[in-house]
Amino acid sequence: MRETLMDILTDLRPDVDFENETNLISGGILESFDIVSLVSELTDEFDITIRPKDLVPENFNSVDAMLALITKLVEE
Repeated sequence: MRETLMDILTDLRPDVDFENETNLISGGILESFDIVSLVSELTDEFDITIRPKDLVPENFNSVDAMLALITKLVEE
């Protein structure tokens, strides 16, 4: 799952060090268009539904946070 997420993120923004960055949203690294694209990719790839209540910075600030969200939604 992590490898798939990293592939998606790297395709989206090859200029970002996703392995080490923990302020993707709060640091302004990912912009709103990036999030829209990311949500679409995650929805398709993992067969999950990311609801509006899930669209908070804490869920997208780091790879680990995104993995936690994906894992939670896959299990629902």
